[in-house]
Amino acid sequence: MMWRVGKHEGLGNIVMEQVPIPDLGPKEVLVRVHRSLISRGSELWRRYVMPGPVDPRSMGYSTAGVVEKVGSEVTRFAPGDRVSCTAPHAEYAVGDASAAAKRRVVHLPDDVPFVDGTFQPLITSSIGWTATAGIQPQHTVIILGLGLVGNLVMQAATRFMPALLCSIDMLPIRRRLAEERNMGTIIDGAARDPVESVLELTGGNGADIVIDCVGGRAGIKSFAQAQDMMAAGGLLQIIGLYHDGPLPLDAAKMQRKRLIGGYLMETDVDANARAAMEALSNGLIQAAPLVTHRFPGNQAKQAFDLLYEHPEDAMGVIMEWA
Repeated sequence: MMWRVGKHEGLGNIVMEQVPIPDLGPKEVLVRVHRSLISRGSELWRRYVMPGPVDPRSMGYSTAGVVEKVGSEVTRFAPGDRVSCTAPHAEYAVGDASAAAKRRVVHLPDDVPFVDGTFQPLITSSIGWTATAGIQPQHTVIILGLGLVGNLVMQAATRFMPALLCSIDMLPIRRRLAEERNMGTIIDGAARDPVESVLELTGGNGADIVIDCVGGRAGIKSFAQAQDMMAAGGLLQIIGLYHDGPLPLDAAKMQRKRLIGGYLMETDVDANARAAMEALSNGLIQAAPLVTHRFPGNQAKQAFDLLYEHPEDAMGVIMEWA
């Protein structure tokens, strides 16, 4: 038997469920989870706040641990391997190790702690998003929102060495964590008008690339602001999701500009996953400093409540299972 995190009917009704350890298919691996990361944006707005129950298989997707058992056709992994696994919060995770799987199970280098390994799915995406944006050294790049996704996107963008890298957020804790990475200009979106600030920084021209990482209801406003801070010929890349309402796309403001959702279909996710592990290993991307709280796995309710009720105090929240 094992414990896993569940979401029953009712807003915020996070519970612990005891269920049998899953059986393995021939191309799957069983991972004894050591750490899992709560990704605030998706796990609150598509899990926690939902009025009805949520499928336990979608309760989380960022875990790291040690392979305990492998299926009969698995050759790339063996018991004892340290891995990152795209799987829900639980004592054990089942990962798809087939060749067709994307990001499901990835080897975790010995010099990368389990906590850092839980960030692998988000870093893999951040590597892909910033590559899709086509950042060049002459570009001015604005990142809206400095939650986990925005901070990792900011760090991933530095590898292209843009002429200007600027990030904007309203919460002090997020700005502080970004400033500690020393990776560009950080603007207090609560104290200064974001659009005016960007236009001032760019000499009135606007930004070449705006990457909008603001999810939830606040993303409706940030999306409108993004269109006002773009240069002619610029790119608006929308990363944030779960806005609970339509985004205000102004056709007049988007003339001679581009809009991309996430990353493109030709993105090599496997290559991005390898690059994510390399970035963690060589320090290009630092994940552990983004962790503000740790909870035992059986305190999942308290962990989710903290993220929902006190966004001003919490950033990366880790659950410890072993």
